[in-house]
Order: sequence, then structure tokens, then C-alpha cells
Amino acid sequence: MKSSALFLLIIFIFSSCQEQKENSHQKHLGGMAAMAEMVAADVKPIALSEPMESAEIDAIWAEASAIAEKYGVEVFRETELIKTMLFPESVADGKEVLVFHKPNALEAYLDLKKTIAEGKNGVNEARRFGRLLGYPNQHINTLLAKNTEFRSLPDFDIQGTNVFLYYKDLASAKDFYQQTLGMEIVSDYGFAATVRISHDAFLTLVDESKGMHKASEPKTVAIALLTDQLPEWYAYLQGKNVPIKYTYKPKENNAHDGFVAIDPEGYLLEFELFKQHEENELLIPQMRKYPALSTISEDVAAGLGFYGAVTWTYYQDMLEAEKFYEEIMGLRLIVDQGWAKVYQVSETGYIGLVDERRGMHIFSESKAVNVSFLLGDVSGWFDYVKKSNSFPLRQDSLEVGPEGKYKGFVGFDPGGYYLEFDQFFPNPDNDRLLELLGNKKD
Repeated sequence: MKSSALFLLIIFIFSSCQEQKENSHQKHLGGMAAMAEMVAADVKPIALSEPMESAEIDAIWAEASAIAEKYGVEVFRETELIKTMLFPESVADGKEVLVFHKPNALEAYLDLKKTIAEGKNGVNEARRFGRLLGYPNQHINTLLAKNTEFRSLPDFDIQGTNVFLYYKDLASAKDFYQQTLGMEIVSDYGFAATVRISHDAFLTLVDESKGMHKASEPKTVAIALLTDQLPEWYAYLQGKNVPIKYTYKPKENNAHDGFVAIDPEGYLLEFELFKQHEENELLIPQMRKYPALSTISEDVAAGLGFYGAVTWTYYQDMLEAEKFYEEIMGLRLIVDQGWAKVYQVSETGYIGLVDERRGMHIFSESKAVNVSFLLGDVSGWFDYVKKSNSFPLRQDSLEVGPEGKYKGFVGFDPGGYYLEFDQFFPNPDNDRLLELLGNKKD
């Protein structure tokens, strides 16, 4: 009886092991089918199986080859997967991976492997590998931050967007944005006042005598105010005799409609509607997360409001600008218009890069604007940028505002735009702003 029981136990254990092995094989093969399909559809230049023991590869090689043939791709047995900063070095130690690919993509992978063998293996090589795997820059940034000292702006708690505009007559500018457009003033330092456009997008109006720029500098920026009330806004502004640069001419099949108004000292305000369109498939769901921010008074632009804001900036070298905002700043591309790219910064704040040959402005060396980012950890971002030399800085240390109201610093993007990074601290002048940013005073 004991012998029979022992025999049955051995059979049970053997059967269980076989079943687990077969389940593991099926799992691997299911994943390979998905990878091969993505390569076939050109979603990924190459796709990797999970690292496996050589014996496991032997056991499923025929099925893996059949999967590749089914999808019209090829499979390469890689015994020494390249090591880059994208993944931990030990990810495939002592194991093999199967590389599903089309011919040119495999050549690109082998070229990268040769480059690494020659001793070049830094962030650029990691990004090459990421692109071969079909990863967007945002995901590559996440992997680099996980496995190296690399960081980008989202790692330092982005709380909102802001844009500094410069005026000879600050009082008139404040009156226009508050009394004509109905925006709430959320902080007022006397020489500068910040108004709220949407949930976490702001605009700061600055007295040119106290600011970093003069009102006479080229106004090489446009602010898009996102709304689904274009006819209503257009009629309202016409009734207020606000100058219109480009009239409202809606088109049925456009990705967006809009018109352009001019503020008291010449800044362009683009009232814009992004419509359901292939260009906007990522933006539309994001915009729906927050209701339009209504004007502050029933007497001022009653019932009108904005969902968000895009700061349009203008470049001679778009590729350089795109690389900077994706790889250094770490922002997510959310709208691609070809000659214009929109990146998400905060929940309702965006920055748009425009090819000067197609935009409302041409490139200028100087510009009367600071593009600002509101952070929860400006000191951490400053220390990182300074240590890594990520981009040029205007100053060697953080600026601390009067009464410790804020800390901040300024750097430069590839087009020469002033990029200002700010963090605000408890002070009566900041109470409303901090409340909106989620940093309420105790």
C-alpha cells in the first residue's frame, strides 16, 4: 500500500510539473504572437520575448518560428542581449531572448550592438534601443529615471503652467483680463498680477519697468484659450470692440476652429476649439477631465469660460525644439499637427511648438515673454539641471522673492525662450494661488 501511494504521489508531482511547463510554454507563445503582430503592423521595429533558459528556447523554437512566419516577420535568437541604461544590467544574464523583427530593424539592432561593443554606451545608446523597441520618449524617460540618475520636469511635481507677459500700462492690462475677459486675479504683487485661465493654467501680467523684458521686444508668443464657445466669445468681444486679427471662419472638416484677438498691448490671444479629429484623439479625453472655468462674474462674459491654455512658441529648428521638450523636459506629445506640436505640461496647461514658416509669428532673438512652470520642488529641479548641465541657466543660484514668497530660476530653451521655474510659499499674497495649486496653508 505504501509503495502504491508513493508511486501515485510521484505520478502526481510529475504531471503537475509537466502541466506547469506546458502552461509556461503557452504563456511565452501567447506573448510572442502579440509581439510578432506588433512588429508586422510596424508598431514596434523589434520586439523581445521574455528572457529564457536555452533549454526553454529549444523547446519552443519551432512554434516561435511558426508564429514569425504566420505574421510575415522574422525571429532572431539572441544569446547576449545588449545592455544599456534602459534596463538593469542583469535583466538577461545567462539567458536568451527571441527578437521578432523585419530585416532592416535587425540590422539597426546589430549596428547598435556594435557601437556598444566599441565602448559607447550612454544615454544616447539607451534612447536608440528604446526607439527600436517602439517606445515613445515619455516611456524611455520613465525607464531612464528608474534605472539611472536621469530626471525630467515631471519628476519634480508640476502643479501648473504660467506665462509672463510685459506691459507699459499694467493697470490697463489687468482691467482687460479681469473686466473684459472675466478672469480671476489670484495674486497681485503690485508690479505683477496673476490671472487664472483654467483649472491649473495661469497668466502673469508684469510691469515692464520691473520685469525681465521690455514691452517693446517682439511679442513672439500666442496664447490659445481653449473653449467650445467660439461663436459666443466672438460676438462678445466684438461687442466690447476688442481688435480681431483673424476673424472667425469655422470649417466643417478642420481639426480645430478659432479666431485671434489682440490684447491692449499687442499680444495675440487665439480663441481655439479642438474638435474630434485624428490629430486630437489624445487631447479630447484630457480636456474632458475638467469643466470649463467660467468667468468670475455674471456681468462679465456671462456663461463663458475656458478648458485650458496652450502657450505657442516659434522656432527655426523644430527638431531641436522637439528633442528638448521630449528628452530634456520630459513632456508628453499630445497633439501632432506636423508643423506644430502640442505637449502636455499640467492637467489643463500645454506648450505648443510652431515652425516659424507656418505660424502667426516668425522667429526673433528676443521676445517679451517668460514661459513658466509651477513646481512643488523647484530646488530639486534646479540642483538637477545645474549638476547635469541639461540646458543653459540665466543665473547661478535660486532667486528668493521678497518675504520668501517664492523661489525660482530661469533657463533658456533652444529657441532662446526664457523658461521660468517657480515655487510659491505661504504668504497672504499667495493664499488664493496656493489654494488652487492644492497647497493650502495650515
